[in-house]
Amino acid sequence: MDAKSPILLFDSGLGGLTVLRALRAALPDAPVIYAADTAGLPYGEKTEAEIAARVAGLLGRMSERYAPRLICIACNTASTIALGMVRDVLNVPIVGTVPAIKPAAALTKSGTIGLLGTAATIRQRYVDDLEAQFASDKRLIRYAAPGLVGAAEAKLRGGTPDPAIIASAVAGLREQAGGDAIDTVVLACTHFPLLEDELRAAMGGAVTFIDGADGIARRIVSLTQNEAFDHSAGSFAVTTATPDSAIYAAFAPFGITRVEQF
Repeated sequence: MDAKSPILLFDSGLGGLTVLRALRAALPDAPVIYAADTAGLPYGEKTEAEIAARVAGLLGRMSERYAPRLICIACNTASTIALGMVRDVLNVPIVGTVPAIKPAAALTKSGTIGLLGTAATIRQRYVDDLEAQFASDKRLIRYAAPGLVGAAEAKLRGGTPDPAIIASAVAGLREQAGGDAIDTVVLACTHFPLLEDELRAAMGGAVTFIDGADGIARRIVSLTQNEAFDHSAGSFAVTTATPDSAIYAAFAPFGITRVEQF
């Protein structure tokens, strides 16, 4: 493995920065290409066929251009729909992002778990299977909160998330049968941890929020064990829409100053 070969981290937008943060902590010397499909955002309101075709097409072309050692799909929606297809067509290790139902089931004391995701994510059979496998003896309350994606993107760009969007997401969980017993919330979109402070304040009480970023980083570490990394290769970002000044500002805290349009 060429030490300069990058890890390609793909998301529909900037939510995958929560995964990049965990990855940087685990592998500080790894060259990373962050790929944001900003022209296709949001994914959660698209059909399964649209998402699968778009993700597979983009990752195919990016794999040819950048020759990554590993691809991480840092997007729950894209992973639950397109992960299998991408693994079938690309000859490179692929790490997906799936709702953290298993650790949530181990953490809950009340036995009632809330799950916030996009509409496309929460309706997937993949999520049904995770619930059946790891939380069959728990109550899982799902709510589609697509507005949180835009709120998280706005926050990353220096704006203030709309409190009404936060309140609507929380009410969507609390107002369902048994919702008052929720003590653990799965953030099933990589954008949503960016709003954890706002969601925590709106939920009230002792609620544990959980996402998959640290688990993804551990999986990448495992798959790249004993591989050399040459940090001098540098890290950069690519976007499918023309990058603006706010995009540069969002990447700056991660030491990424080079942003290109793909």
